[in-house]
Amino acid sequence: MNAPDLPEDDNLGLYQHATEAGAEWWRVSVADRPETYRLEHGVDNGSGPGPVDIDLVVDAENLRAKLKKWRREGFAIDTDSASGERSTAARVAFMPQLQRAAALAAAAKQREANGLDAGMGTTVRIGHVDVPCGAGHALVPAVNPAYLFAERFNDIVEDIVENRRVMLIGHTGAGKTSLIEQVAARSRHGVLRSNMNGQTTVGDFVGFWTVKGGETLWVDGVLPTAMREGLWLIVDEIDFAEPSILAALTAVLEPRGRLVLKEKGNEIVAPHPAFRLFATANAVGAMSQFRHLYQGANLMNEAFLDRWRVYLLDYLTPAEEANVLISTLAPHMTRPLATTLAAIAADCRAAFAREDLSSAFSTRRLLDWAELMLRTGDPERAAGPAIYSKVSPEDAALIRGIVRHHIAPAA
Repeated sequence: MNAPDLPEDDNLGLYQHATEAGAEWWRVSVADRPETYRLEHGVDNGSGPGPVDIDLVVDAENLRAKLKKWRREGFAIDTDSASGERSTAARVAFMPQLQRAAALAAAAKQREANGLDAGMGTTVRIGHVDVPCGAGHALVPAVNPAYLFAERFNDIVEDIVENRRVMLIGHTGAGKTSLIEQVAARSRHGVLRSNMNGQTTVGDFVGFWTVKGGETLWVDGVLPTAMREGLWLIVDEIDFAEPSILAALTAVLEPRGRLVLKEKGNEIVAPHPAFRLFATANAVGAMSQFRHLYQGANLMNEAFLDRWRVYLLDYLTPAEEANVLISTLAPHMTRPLATTLAAIAADCRAAFAREDLSSAFSTRRLLDWAELMLRTGDPERAAGPAIYSKVSPEDAALIRGIVRHHIAPAA
């Protein structure tokens, strides 16, 4: 048997004591609460282990006392099953131990953040994360007061604070870019966007030489500009980027990675502390199954993706979208109206996922339709410029059918 003065986690396992009627046993495992242990008792009468007749939770001090008592009574750990018991105990112990470690890490991070606050200035609370504020910039996005920071965005916001490279994947209109922009808007950080539309060159991205007034000048691209000025750079639709752009980007994917401007005599651009790098994509990783919906999207290897934290962003749930409608169009947008419109949007997205529709249905499109609907008092009339004119006739007919399924014609 393990000595009772060993660390408590080294005493996890099954302890048995032979009796005339069979064997009495105690099982020790980690309990849910920190520094507590679960003790289960039973009797094996020869026909197999009987039911647990004692089940209690004790602290470390009580466990040590129990171990001493069991040792006096002749209990010993089952050496034949010790390996299996330890494996089971480790499996049971993993989550409580992880929760303890996560709590300690969160406390350390909070202490570090408090130290940064004292030395750098203010923070703003976004979700459950304190985000350090920037110095302000002409490129700070406008705040959308109705924007909904869902609970699932907290990890992304934490990654931004920790200066991780974040890639957001999902269908068009799922709010990938707007999430980054609204975090930046509230924390007063300037944002640069570079759209990989197939026409973007490595010169646009990194920089190029040009002649002006008879003088040859170097013009920084968006990447070195963002790195020097401490801006947040969003590389939109990175799965459409040219290989030369991805090669240039790879150099700065590490948290403090530097950019080497070979065209400018190997000048090294070091990142400003406030610089952040993001990417969005439609057909990468978990979204690869939809590549046929995004013609021209390139495959990305795992070595490149492993340099990013990749998050799959789906559309808002109908309940979340109803809340956005109400907060954006208050006081005229009522809960019943918002619930119906959110259900229409959800049905349109389901049709898009089934490939019955060739166009996505973004929250932006829904808000535009709802705003025009409140002005005209007519869903069909409002849907003309907000929806139908933006899609093919076939898509318009299907969306019209979905709308009529949820909204009866006026009497």
